[in-house]
Amino acid sequence: MQTDKRVLVVGAGGFIGGFIARQALERGYETWVTVRASTSRKWLTNNKLHFIVLDYDNEESMAETLSETLPAGQRWDYIIYNLGATKCVNFMDFNRINYLYLRSFVEALRKSSMIPERLLFMSSLSALGPGDEKDYTPIGSRMIPNPNTRYGVSKIKAETFLETCSDLPWTIFRPTGVYGPHEQDYLMMIKSIDSHWDFGVGFRKQMLTFIYVEDLVNAIFDAITVPATLKKKYIISEDRAYTQKEFRRIVAEALGGKWVIPVRLPMWTVYAVSAVAERISSLKGKPSTLNRDKYKIMRQRNWSCDISDAVRDFGFAPRYSLTEGIKATVNEYLKQKNHASEERYES
Repeated sequence: MQTDKRVLVVGAGGFIGGFIARQALERGYETWVTVRASTSRKWLTNNKLHFIVLDYDNEESMAETLSETLPAGQRWDYIIYNLGATKCVNFMDFNRINYLYLRSFVEALRKSSMIPERLLFMSSLSALGPGDEKDYTPIGSRMIPNPNTRYGVSKIKAETFLETCSDLPWTIFRPTGVYGPHEQDYLMMIKSIDSHWDFGVGFRKQMLTFIYVEDLVNAIFDAITVPATLKKKYIISEDRAYTQKEFRRIVAEALGGKWVIPVRLPMWTVYAVSAVAERISSLKGKPSTLNRDKYKIMRQRNWSCDISDAVRDFGFAPRYSLTEGIKATVNEYLKQKNHASEERYES
């Protein structure tokens, strides 16, 4: 499919960003991606991609760079704002990266007269905070946000800012846990199960939800062209929830029928480990997957989602069940694992 439309992917260097850029090219868009000077381009190798290097800390510099990138009077039709941090050494960085960078970028668009036809902002289910942990009612779009993590607070601040922008045609996505090839957090769980161990947290029932990265990316491009999605927020998830036991079984089967020892960790143990990991990461100056913010996310028992608004407004229909998505993810993991083993053998 060929189109004369332009797409700009902001924050394209990460796991999700690489899939967005690839899908944009496959759909025939003239595709531009923003990166920092230091950003890895590992997943951005297609020679049809147009790169823009931005300094997100400098609003004036961003406005100047954007103005000089396209001919006068032209703009990007769609902007997918995927820039964000999910873990930081300093929790204040969540506010800087997830909220202040968005605000500066929007101001740069205004100064360069490049307000797009639509801007889709990648938020998070964590912007809403904990759901109903008594009756396990699915989290819905009309739930009043009450985030309990610094990450979630930074996302709801960014959402609130967009709501004040009367000149900006926005759409907001709140995806649940995103997984797929190259993602690192769920990869840790897959590696653990591959080693015959599955560590669960807490003893109360926990319902987990997931969205395979390609389903999320397809939803992005389905939503940005639909008038009904203008200035609306959508929860993006597979249309069912899973227990930890179901997740473990699905991963073990994808790994070839691994036998697994399930271990349940009390929440106080998880908190202690998270606090220590956070301290170590601070001393090393590198973000840790485990920290006190992530502890609050792991403690949450109900991640069930109501996606009926997305189904109604742009026909959202995830194509990958967790079984299918995990199979594709595990296949990529095994391929990389075997490749690494061959390299060690040859050396």
